[in-house]
Amino acid sequence: MGSPPLWWITMDGDVACLRLYERHYSCYAYKDKRKRKLFVGPGEKIVLRTRAADAMFVWRKFIDDSGQQGIYCSIFRNESNHKSSELICQADVIADAVWPGCRHYTYIDPKKVKSQNPGYCFYCAGWNNTGVITSKSKLIVLERSPPEVDVIQ
Repeated sequence: MGSPPLWWITMDGDVACLRLYERHYSCYAYKDKRKRKLFVGPGEKIVLRTRAADAMFVWRKFIDDSGQQGIYCSIFRNESNHKSSELICQADVIADAVWPGCRHYTYIDPKKVKSQNPGYCFYCAGWNNTGVITSKSKLIVLERSPPEVDVIQ
């Protein structure tokens, strides 16, 4: 038997998740100084948080201008004592249930992650490095291929 579920499904705009997002390196401030209420963006989405709201994970399905296909991990922040790789694995299971057969992907900015091995927790969760986006930001693209689906005959 696996680990007990760590994630709770919540909504875009969850105040505790908003505070976590504001500590994430990808957070941006509105130029007109508006107070942020939402943090995910358009498209289909699932916002996950731990019970204590000390970790969050956001899945987003949308048309990505970069041409990437699949379900996008737009935010992952872990301030909890849970292993990041375990949180990612559980988030993968949820996304697989909602969007079966879809590739999962994310971007890592190695300049903004305080790690000798940016994305290490994703690698530990079974994700792979696909290369670097050719832009001035040089983001690393990580992906997890969809699991094999058993066909009932």
